Amino acid sequence: MTKDKALGYLGLAARGRRAVSGEFQTEEAVHAKTARLVIIASDASDNTRKKFRNMCEHAGIPFMERYDRETLGRCVGKDFRAVAAILDEGLANAFRASAGM
Repeated sequence: MTKDKALGYLGLAARGRRAVSGEFQTEEAVHAKTARLVIIASDASDNTRKKFRNMCEHAGIPFMERYDRETLGRCVGKDFRAVAAILDEGLANAFRASAGM
């Protein structure tokens, strides 16, 4: 398994309760503008990817489509997750830098 440094930042945010995952919690964070970065699984449904892309663009929140649902879920301590949001600005910046964004 290749260690991805960006996933380490997402896991750190999740353990520190500075990240949310799942469609409902991520949508709430985007609407409340507490999300600093949204990560959308590349294998999420077309409808989910379009919904969160549009939502993030409208709210002015950066997002990226990366990883698969299993990888995202495992990183935040769940089975599968189609979306996740980092709530901490510093961790979001570190994630973006290590992911090449």
